[in-house]
Amino acid sequence: MAIGDYLKETREEMKHVSWPTKKQITAYTIIVIAISIATALYLGAFDYLLRILMEQLLK
Repeated sequence: MAIGDYLKETREEMKHVSWPTKKQITAYTIIVIAISIATALYLGAFDYLLRILMEQLLK
């Protein structure tokens, strides 16, 4: 009955979890999206500049 005990203990532990509020979830989601976009723009610009540099070097 190890699986049953595990599930029972897991359910009890989940009651002690401090869940974030809807406001916190929204804020964290916006932060993650903003950081993802900033990272994508940074890497895209870096890739673009390296491509231009490589084209100039290979000419």
